[in-house]
Amino acid sequence: MSNNIDLKRGLDIPISGTAVQKTRKVIKPDVVAVKPTDFRGLMPRLLVREGDKVMAGSPVLADKKSPEILFASPVSGTVAEIVRGEKRKLLEVRIKADETQEYVDFGARKVSGLSADEIKDALLKSGLWPAFIQRPYGIIANPEIRPKAIFVSAFSTAPLAACAEYVFKDEMENIQTAVNAIAKLTDGGVHVSLNSENYSGTPFHKLENVTFHVFSGKHPAGNVGVQIHHISPILKGETVWTVSPLMLAAIGKLFNTGKYDLSRLVAVSGPEANDPCYVQGIAGMPMESIADFCKDGKSSVRFISGDVLTGKNVGEQGFLGFHDNQVTLIEEGNHYEMLGWAKPFRTSLFSFSHTYFSWLTPGKKYDMDTNLHGGPRAFVMSDVYGKVLPMDIYPVYLIKACLAGDIDKMEKFGIYEVLEEDLALCEYVCPSKIEIQSILSDGIDLMMKEMA
Repeated sequence: MSNNIDLKRGLDIPISGTAVQKTRKVIKPDVVAVKPTDFRGLMPRLLVREGDKVMAGSPVLADKKSPEILFASPVSGTVAEIVRGEKRKLLEVRIKADETQEYVDFGARKVSGLSADEIKDALLKSGLWPAFIQRPYGIIANPEIRPKAIFVSAFSTAPLAACAEYVFKDEMENIQTAVNAIAKLTDGGVHVSLNSENYSGTPFHKLENVTFHVFSGKHPAGNVGVQIHHISPILKGETVWTVSPLMLAAIGKLFNTGKYDLSRLVAVSGPEANDPCYVQGIAGMPMESIADFCKDGKSSVRFISGDVLTGKNVGEQGFLGFHDNQVTLIEEGNHYEMLGWAKPFRTSLFSFSHTYFSWLTPGKKYDMDTNLHGGPRAFVMSDVYGKVLPMDIYPVYLIKACLAGDIDKMEKFGIYEVLEEDLALCEYVCPSKIEIQSILSDGIDLMMKEMA
């Protein structure tokens, strides 16, 4: 049974470089990285030293606040380097991979015969518990809490996002196993949201033991936070968990094979990708392994783990994020434009506000770069955010409350319902060039500190 929700507001950014549905390369990385920075609020504790041997599934980190939450190595090999930043902040654990991979055997088990506590224990010991994201705040789920419900978005509307039907076409058995397992962790059931455009064409619509919801509309219709807002809004004191299909596949493989397996199809996309396609990779793989996909002669390319709106700029020396199955290659916008916005004809640029003539060619794709086309200016009141945010909140007032550090107003204007990804489009269309995601992130950090 499903219900249909039509979202009228939003924006699909017409950026070029969509990955064609072909897998052109299998990547066997020499070095992979486990990155504590992939997880909000994590206080990591090292469990290994340089030179230690590990297997795929061996714990390398633990959460100081919840020591039972472990973070495992995606590969077998030797701990090559512990990378630290300012004030000795732990940034990465780099592991040199073996030629032949060895896995910790957690034992294949039928989830139908397992209790909720046994499933939780298996996920904690294997290092897959960080797959669950808790809302409010977008932190790793608290194992001591039984959430109101668990939500899954089975499609993505983010710019150049990986095609779920292609990526997970061979993973549905594992995903069904994972759904059966996590359904025991909540009384509210597992809610799966589908795209109305290909509802009958996606293998996700055959999942059992779930409640379906069908969404139509432009980005951010595929954001799980937007979906939760329209299905069951998060009130003060309530907790929900979210998990991606990517992590469901990994959870299913754990119970079906007994292995901690973070292998995945990764979309290599963006205007600076000379052959946008998919590669067979793994979480934590180096960006260097896909450097040959960059267009020739381009020396200033930004390597983004994720999409252009919410992904992280990791650089060519960086690594793929734990939750990501997309890499976006985009040119650094470090060039000067003569006349700037006053230039009379700018047919190569897209404008949401119809400043340029891009609205006359709605089907055109643009080779976008990172140029902001201006700097920060006065934060004026405008309805532009409301045109791209299909949620019944007041984003301008929420962001100003975050700037002021006003806890009461942050609660009043919807801080419990949003993460940075939900307001990313507001930042993209902002006429004042305000760094909305950064401000919201600071507001969430303040809430976590004050409400703990």
